[in-house]
Amino acid sequence: MRGALRLVAGACGRMAAAGAEGTEADSDGGSEELVLTPAQLIRSLEQAWLNEKFAPELLESKPEIIECVVEQLDHMEANLKRAKRGDLKVSVHRMEIERIRYVLSSYLRCRLVKIEKFFPHVLEKEKSRAEGEPSILSPEEFAFAKEYMANTEAYLKNMALKHMPPNLQKVSLLKSVPKPNLDSFVFLRVLERQENILVEPETDEQREYTIDLEEGSQHLIRYKTIAPLVASGAVQLI
Repeated sequence: MRGALRLVAGACGRMAAAGAEGTEADSDGGSEELVLTPAQLIRSLEQAWLNEKFAPELLESKPEIIECVVEQLDHMEANLKRAKRGDLKVSVHRMEIERIRYVLSSYLRCRLVKIEKFFPHVLEKEKSRAEGEPSILSPEEFAFAKEYMANTEAYLKNMALKHMPPNLQKVSLLKSVPKPNLDSFVFLRVLERQENILVEPETDEQREYTIDLEEGSQHLIRYKTIAPLVASGAVQLI
């Protein structure tokens, strides 16, 4: 949803008016806009949430989805205020709003937990990101990660390092903080058929081999094998 495509929520009212997913040309020309209905937007949020929840590493940031979901929630709240009191639909819609808020807050909390756990590696990956490559951090998350690292370094210096011999007063957080375990296994559901996926051997006696992932099938597989498929949306972690 980056680069030539972006979410149109334009407000998100335009998403509500769209009957189905599609693209349309930007009024400025050149770029395209990805049009989603509210139901498609919530599915996108849920997919991002599940992927983030079960992936061992911090995934690409989805600021467009977050912005549109917040706007859609505001729109739903405004509709509830105009509804008749005692209408059963009000209770149903209120429950749906709370469900969406839970998914959104859980998604953001999950990302913050990973940033705190892997902050030196997250910042290093962001620093080495190639031009045009999607960021794994939103501007707010980037500021939080930098502040968290500065506070951690200050705490270590004041509480421990300054009391140690001069040759031991420097510490590399990149070496001290564990990296995400990309060799961990994850469950996934295939959304788009994939062919010739290279699988690394589990033992020295085995050789590399390839597998085909059929749409709708479920698998237990090493995360780093299918990490690009998670990023592209071809598979869903479950």
